[in-house]
Amino acid sequence: MIDINILNKLNASTREERIANLREVMKAAPLPPRKPKYINNHIHTTYSFSPYSPTASVFASLAEGLCTAGIIDHDSISGAEEFLEAAKICELPATIGMECRVSMRNTEFANRRTNNPDQVGISYMTIQSVPHNKISVLDEFFAPYREARNRRNRKMVDNINALLPDVGLDFERDVLPLSLHSEGGSVTERHLMYALAKKLTEQTGKGDAMISRLFELGLKLSDKQKSQMSDTDYPFYEYDLLGILKGAFVPKIYVDADEECPSLCDVVALCKKVDACLAYAYLGDVTSSVTGDKAAQKFEDDYLDELFAFLHREGVRAITYMPTRNTKDQLIRLRTLCDDYKMFQISGEDINSPRQSFIIRAMEDEMFSNLIDATWQLIRHEENGEKLPIE
Repeated sequence: MIDINILNKLNASTREERIANLREVMKAAPLPPRKPKYINNHIHTTYSFSPYSPTASVFASLAEGLCTAGIIDHDSISGAEEFLEAAKICELPATIGMECRVSMRNTEFANRRTNNPDQVGISYMTIQSVPHNKISVLDEFFAPYREARNRRNRKMVDNINALLPDVGLDFERDVLPLSLHSEGGSVTERHLMYALAKKLTEQTGKGDAMISRLFELGLKLSDKQKSQMSDTDYPFYEYDLLGILKGAFVPKIYVDADEECPSLCDVVALCKKVDACLAYAYLGDVTSSVTGDKAAQKFEDDYLDELFAFLHREGVRAITYMPTRNTKDQLIRLRTLCDDYKMFQISGEDINSPRQSFIIRAMEDEMFSNLIDATWQLIRHEENGEKLPIE
């Protein structure tokens, strides 16, 4: 986490202020040398959910020694231009894209779980290496899907209030102001849980009082979670509380996504139209979580061969994955299938919490040198139209 005073400056209320503050910060900020193996193509910002604006995320990447950085927001690419401007100021090579959920309706995966912990028949995809003159095309395409998502968000707020009637959460008053919806940003389940976290903190206070309140709500806290709730001086207290609430309440208040998810064929067509790279985001079965941040759950491993055949047939030509979040056996199998189907391999590990590092330590392993090369291919495609290996 960068210095909180710098973060506040780079999270100013307007893009113009954030960029102006970055110019000033860059004049005096001590920065580490950039390490050629440190890349991250999956950084979330305040245009979906994150403690970092696009400007702050670029600086934070630089402050941790990354040699490139990539923006990926849920259902939104509205932060990309700011991200590129900040990257230019910092002289940091950058790649832009976004993440979306696609519907598998009318396919053989309509009733199967792939990489979505909350719902079957809906898969996460990333749209990578978007040509900079096509940002508006993607923004216009996803605008109605963001509005559809908010119709579902309102239903989930109703479910929160039914479950916790003493909280009194209001979507317009408590949730929307936490987002950049008015600027083309998305509103996610994390926003709902963050609003709930802020409301509970306002009503209850922090420390022992919060621990007691959570116990009354039926939550059993781990020692780590109790320690976090006891740390009343931590400036991102509600982020830690969000993590606790998300695991406890999202399954109870979740409403299935439907109209907010475009079909796979429509997203394939969109990516061809704008000359971007569509990638399936591999998750992999979780037994004992490598990073300790996922519950045990079955995903796509039992039918991964079938899934690859399906994706390739439908026109998906890339796979994105997170090397530190899977076992070596999972990664070897995945990479072998990528080779068999000539799938372009991309990497990045999602950043949406102040406790996360932007560094992907796995990139120090020569096994993943192809992912570093792929990052530079994404950047060159955006900057000068170099063709990606996704035929």
